Amino acid sequence: MTGAHPGTDVARTASDPSQVTGDLLELALGYVYSAALHSAARFGIADHLTDRPRTAGELAEAVGAHAPHLYRMLRFLATKGVFREDETGRFHLTPLAEPLRTDAERSLRDYIKVRGEAPFWESAGHLHEGVRTGTTAFEALHGIPFYDHVAADREFGTAFNSSMAAFSEALSNDIAEACDFSGARSVVDVGGGRGGLLRSVLRHNPQLTGVLVDLENVVAGHVLDTSELKGRWRAEAGDFFVSLPSGADVYLLKHVLASWPDEQCLRILRTCRAAMPEHGRLLVVNAMIPDGNEPHPGKTVDMLMMTVLNGRSRTRAEYEALLAAAGFEVTGLLEPSPHASVLEAAVDRGAVVGG
Repeated sequence: MTGAHPGTDVARTASDPSQVTGDLLELALGYVYSAALHSAARFGIADHLTDRPRTAGELAEAVGAHAPHLYRMLRFLATKGVFREDETGRFHLTPLAEPLRTDAERSLRDYIKVRGEAPFWESAGHLHEGVRTGTTAFEALHGIPFYDHVAADREFGTAFNSSMAAFSEALSNDIAEACDFSGARSVVDVGGGRGGLLRSVLRHNPQLTGVLVDLENVVAGHVLDTSELKGRWRAEAGDFFVSLPSGADVYLLKHVLASWPDEQCLRILRTCRAAMPEHGRLLVVNAMIPDGNEPHPGKTVDMLMMTVLNGRSRTRAEYEALLAAAGFEVTGLLEPSPHASVLEAAVDRGAVVGG
């Protein structure tokens, strides 16, 4: 029996030393792949490959780039399966490049573009200082919390909110299909951004009406005004630390709690509990960190939270502890995606909830 931790690649310990060196250097230069990917998204390369493959020269002319440099960047991305170069020097879309298209069903172009902006790059570059001091790199660099910067910088804020909507769109249908809303008539999407998840939930459940709640500048760009949803929704500016519309059957918290430390999470959850009727349900959606050493989206998001936001990814036990402290009992778990585990909770009528 081996004493290795579950998930450890035992075979790697016996690898050729040169291979180990190469693997470690690849990790050390990982940011170069990110830079190339962000650049490809900014240039809109995938959009120009939708109808046919093109050479780097053709692409450079279309996007206003230097052809030899663009060729080297695309050749580099092709080593990771993002685009493919054929024997004639033309580049093709690949399954991994498809989400870089602006019109792709699950487009991630906006999300990837924004993650290449200075607030993310600079903060990641100061991770060591955050780990040393236990602080958030972005706040140490800029002197204000990230969401205050989003509100103050209109151009960046608009781009960031669009990027979050793009990421949400990629998951919303999966969540809406996995969750059972058959016994419900009303739903509140708490901190729901532009309403991508609420739109999917309403489309899948024609008996539902819904309320989207987020900051005023965020809900102003909502995506709910469609003919099929007419009369079934409203968008309401609000602060989930203060109050929420009361009496709904279901309250949604998608990718909210990971953005905040425990104290603020408890405030959000208690605001939800105060608004909920006794029969109400709370659906908490986040990537949930599993045991072991295997890669997982929750672990990656946790690094993002550490550098940019004063939040954190959590394990199932940690989320359940937060819910219990706020007066909820967990009644179920769904896992439609590694990016989106769903904990279902109900009001614990016997709980004594602190302030």
